[in-house]
Amino acid sequence: MSLPKPYYEHDGIVIYHANCVDILPYLPVADLLLVDPPYGIGEAAGKNNSRGQLASPTDYGNDAWDNRPISDNLMGLVLGAADQSIVWGGNYYSHLLAPGPGWLVWDKINSGDFADCELAWTNLPQAVRLFRHMWNGMLRDSERIPRVHPTQKPVALMHWCLSFAPESKTIIDPFCGSGPVLRAAKDLGKLAIGIEIEEKYCEIAARRLGQEVLPL
Repeated sequence: MSLPKPYYEHDGIVIYHANCVDILPYLPVADLLLVDPPYGIGEAAGKNNSRGQLASPTDYGNDAWDNRPISDNLMGLVLGAADQSIVWGGNYYSHLLAPGPGWLVWDKINSGDFADCELAWTNLPQAVRLFRHMWNGMLRDSERIPRVHPTQKPVALMHWCLSFAPESKTIIDPFCGSGPVLRAAKDLGKLAIGIEIEEKYCEIAARRLGQEVLPL
């Protein structure tokens, strides 16, 4: 098998609409893996509609991609995609990840049904770092337009992540979703490859990359 035609390609940013297990073996090793893989917490399966909220909840549809964590074999393939790694939800995959000091903590200044913080494992030589950025339903410090993905993270968070690997020129995200990693990479003038199995999110990511300045 060879690489398929990219779904999107512009200014050094590429999106493949595919299962990453089919694409990763054919890609060169990147400088940095920045990824938010499925954790198996069921967020894609209409979970958002069951939460009590002040505003009407967003209906993201009902998909099965987050019904279980990705397999150990697939995580091994993902971790081999780059020399350095930042893996959100690393606490769900701790049995596969080497011990290290470089965890990242995102304090969402949250309340209600969502977690207060999320954790990213890294193999970067640094101490634990904390990022405070409100992401509490419709109360957010950035991107105050409606969210478009059930596990969407802010572009500002990805900018922060990339600041810990400033020498990295090539970024890969095998579960790129709505494209916050790709958008942050574009903003910083880096090359990036995203892989996404759901075409609807490829389309959303491509649209976000076409915006010159993201609304805050």
